[in-house]
Amino acid sequence: MKDNRFFYFIFLISFLIFKSSLVSSEIIELSSCENNKDGFLKNEYILDLEKQTMTRNYVYNEKTYQKYRLTDLSTKKRNTLESFIYLEGENILTDKMGYPQFYTQLLFKKDTPDIYIKTVINGEEGVSKMSTCKNIERYKKES
Repeated sequence: MKDNRFFYFIFLISFLIFKSSLVSSEIIELSSCENNKDGFLKNEYILDLEKQTMTRNYVYNEKTYQKYRLTDLSTKKRNTLESFIYLEGENILTDKMGYPQFYTQLLFKKDTPDIYIKTVINGEEGVSKMSTCKNIERYKKES
């Protein structure tokens, strides 16, 4: 009888691991995102829940490019950024950028075209809408 319980336990654990890998093999693509502060010719976010990565591809418009180029000569008109992401309930958050007392994160809410920025200063949290995307696509990643 003990052998059967062990077999069922191993089967249950294997099933749960397999099921969770199926759920996380999803990709969410947000495109044509309009930023509340800057102008872009292209601004898109690709969230790969299996790899737990966010890839942002963007191209500044000329006005925004010149604005940032004035203070930082390393600014590129076209760029790709990658960051790790993790799930917290129905929210998807990027890695923390900054210091333990002050940091920011991008916040995505599943099934919404809005992107938020979460700022934490000495334990005080603030969330504000940063961008709205015109297109949102969800699809399963094929192997």
